[in-house]
Amino acid sequence: MDIDKETQQKIKQLQIFEQNFQTILMQKQAFQMELTETENALSEIAKSKGDIYKMIGQIMIKTDKNKVESELKRKQELLSLRLKTLEKQESELTEQLEGLRTEIMKKMK
Repeated sequence: MDIDKETQQKIKQLQIFEQNFQTILMQKQAFQMELTETENALSEIAKSKGDIYKMIGQIMIKTDKNKVESELKRKQELLSLRLKTLEKQESELTEQLEGLRTEIMKKMK
């Protein structure tokens, strides 16, 4: 089958979009894991009645419970915001991918 240059360009563009889509999915997964860890840490802090320790490098340091809780809540908000942004990008890219796939399939028939 002979494919015209315009269709070849669209196929290349589709491949780039698919690579971008995979990158977004990997970033989204990493942020989701980090958000889950942060939420688990907040849950454990809420249950804690004693001292709180924080890992800094290879050592543990006793720290203020309220300070750590505040830091984790800010981190949670930031991660949630990043996830929403990635989900929006994912949605937009999905639409573009579907449109481009449809267009390519029509030209190749």
